Amino acid sequence: MIEKFIKEEFVPIKYYRIETNGINGGLLQRPAQLPAPEYGTNAFVCSIQVESFDKMSDLILKNGGKIAIPKFAIPSRCWQGYFLDKDNNTFGIFEVDSKAR
Repeated sequence: MIEKFIKEEFVPIKYYRIETNGINGGLLQRPAQLPAPEYGTNAFVCSIQVESFDKMSDLILKNGGKIAIPKFAIPSRCWQGYFLDKDNNTFGIFEVDSKAR
């Protein structure tokens, strides 16, 4: 059940934070062009919580991933960013940090 749907005003993209009584999430516009049907699923983008955004970003890039949207702050919440894997699937990672600015 969605408890709050909050537009973040101080981030570099149009972004909404979703707070629930269970798993929290976020919503943004597609960060890349819509792929042709034969290139994969047209679905929402999942983000995964990580201990260190920078360390995980380095690991993703070293293993052939690419940056879709660079690291940005969700103020007082987390560091967020989006990547493309080797198959051009978009996914996000975030590091919880109440000092993110």
